[in-house]
Order: sequence, then structure tokens, then C-alpha cells
Amino acid sequence: MFAARGFDGVKGQAICRKARVNAAAIVYHFGGMGGLYRAVLNEALRRLVTTDELVGAVESASDPRQQLEAFLGLIVQTLTSPASQSWPGKLFGREFISPSRVYGKAHDAALAARAALLKSIVSPLAGKPADDPQVARSCVSIMAPCALLLLVDRRKLQRLIPELDLTPASRPQLTQHLVNFALAGLMATATPPAEVEEPQP
Repeated sequence: MFAARGFDGVKGQAICRKARVNAAAIVYHFGGMGGLYRAVLNEALRRLVTTDELVGAVESASDPRQQLEAFLGLIVQTLTSPASQSWPGKLFGREFISPSRVYGKAHDAALAARAALLKSIVSPLAGKPADDPQVARSCVSIMAPCALLLLVDRRKLQRLIPELDLTPASRPQLTQHLVNFALAGLMATATPPAEVEEPQP
């Protein structure tokens, strides 16, 4: 219900009615609607991919390229799983686009930890310090396709690009494509742009 309507679009009574529990259950177990929503978001993140899982995968890799592959591999695993198209993915996407007043800060903290992890991978690949604007732009470029696959309607995307395979069987190829694309972009942006001559008056 939260995934379909957002935090402000759902009433506690409707949730209790659907769950067939006493109307006081939300306050008793969660302290109110805010507590329930936070618990639901935490469960959604657990069903997608946790920050600890990402950190563990990256730390088990021996060099930045393998770390990038491990990071994107877990993201692709999530994107090609049923969870990404069921309520956890929809709820996470909704919170990303339109943060709720009850979970916004916690969601920001979770995403900030993941962003810091990605910057620690991209920084040595780009040959720039982690706080360099080029590293920030590169992180956005690397994550943009993943965000697109999470947020857009999958059926519409596959109608537009029917050759796009987003099944679990495609995970290795999709992961490798995203890694190669990211590395090529990092290499291209590391090269200083050619000087453009000003036109003569």
C-alpha cells in the first residue's frame, strides 16, 4: 500500500483492515505510522541489497576494477530479481524520487554510505581524489543506468527496446557491459579536451 500510494496516501485503519488486525496494532508494535513506515522501508532495502552486502563484496575484491565489477554485480543482481519490480523496488524508487518526511534523513544516510563506497572505487580508477568533481560526475554517470532500470516501467522499456534482456540469465553480460562502459567513460574523461580555436572575426 505504501509502494502504491506513498506514506501520506495510506491510512492506518486501511492497513489494519487489510491485515485483519486490531486498529491499535500499529501503535502497539511500531509506535505509530512513522515507525511502521520506517520498518517497511528497512525491509524493502533488505530485500533489495544492503549497504553491508555492497561493502563486503567490494572488500573481497583485490583491485578497483574488480571492486567496480563486484559493486555493479550486486546492483544488477537486484535489478534482475523479482524484488526490483515488486513492492520493495517500487517503494525504494518512490522514496528516491519523492522523499517522505518520516524516512527522508535515514534514506539519505543509507544512500550517502553507498555513494562514499562508489567514490572510493572510482577515485583510483579516475586518478583523482574522492572529492574531485570529476569523480562525482563519474559516479552519477555509472549509477544513472541502474536508476533508470529501477525507476522506469519495465514493460514499457522492453516494448521500446525488445532486445533488452533483463532476466537473471543476463546478469553476467549486463554487469560486464556496465563495467566496460564505465571504464571507457573514465578513460575518455581523463583525457584533457582538445583546445577549440576561437573563430576569427
